[in-house]
Amino acid sequence: LSSHFGSASVSEASLRLVCSKVIIMKSKCSVSCSRRKNRKAHFTAPSHIRRKLMSAPLSKDLRTKYSVRSLPIRRDDEVMIVRGHFHDREGKVTQVYRKKFRIHIERVTRDKANGQTVPIPIHPSKVVITKLKLDKDRKALLDRKSTAVKKGKGE
Repeated sequence: LSSHFGSASVSEASLRLVCSKVIIMKSKCSVSCSRRKNRKAHFTAPSHIRRKLMSAPLSKDLRTKYSVRSLPIRRDDEVMIVRGHFHDREGKVTQVYRKKFRIHIERVTRDKANGQTVPIPIHPSKVVITKLKLDKDRKALLDRKSTAVKKGKGE
């Protein structure tokens, strides 16, 4: 490679850089690894895709019970905030604000100057689901995900 660049004083780091550029291949041709395209896809995602993007991890006991790591968050789930100023606060999800990729939680509010209380938006990745609101669709989703995990492990 040094003969390709003309001089023998080419640093080892630049040679490694050139080699790594040559070797890297995409594993899937339909998926982009471009930061620009991924950001555009994220921020212009439609509502049904934002639902999946707004998933939150399950607590340790729920994870062992259902053998599922995370679920899309929904309105009446009970969550605990694990990051930020309001960490260790628990409450029920009052609103899932898909347009802003945020959720509103009971009793996580602040007072405005005019005395009005407004909810503080929290990102779903910064909470842990402690209690699920189960209906038939949610149960079906849990069954589907847990059987996929078991099938993957070879049980």
